[in-house]
Amino acid sequence: MSHDKRYFGVVAEFETTGAILDAATKATAEGYTKVDAHTPFPVHGLERALKQGPSHVGWIVAACGLLGIVLGQLMMWWMNGVDYPIVVSGKPPYAWQSTIPITFECMVLLAAFGAVFGMFGLNRLPRLYHPIFKYSQVHRATDDRFLLSIEATDPRFDQVKTAEFLRRLGGHHVELVEE
Repeated sequence: MSHDKRYFGVVAEFETTGAILDAATKATAEGYTKVDAHTPFPVHGLERALKQGPSHVGWIVAACGLLGIVLGQLMMWWMNGVDYPIVVSGKPPYAWQSTIPITFECMVLLAAFGAVFGMFGLNRLPRLYHPIFKYSQVHRATDDRFLLSIEATDPRFDQVKTAEFLRRLGGHHVELVEE
């Protein structure tokens, strides 16, 4: 009975930030596109080495903040000008100047929601399982080691050649990880 195994990719362990940065740079220069790093803390320049694009969270936050401004103004216009108009200090029922604090709070609230939920959506979170958890040394990625993975979906991926490539880059505990 043969079972076709599906593979996530090849994972290697590196000891220093310089080593993982160098390995990521060389992997993307070699033409690998499905490369990811798993580190215990942010490594400056790693996103550039992995050729990751800029984050789109800022656009989501800006759109949600603008929506907060519009909704805040609409809410105050409806409540003060249409639904329950009251003349205070001789001003018209809807004076936009008096709505600025509420509008600001609505903007901040929706922008904060946009930041959190935008980050969750773009990172595909919550993700309770990832195939890299099957790597025997994955616990080191939260402590003192740096992992570099090349996924099997990469067009240049070859089980043997990719593993040998990571060994040549200085990777330790190079393993083929199942899906």
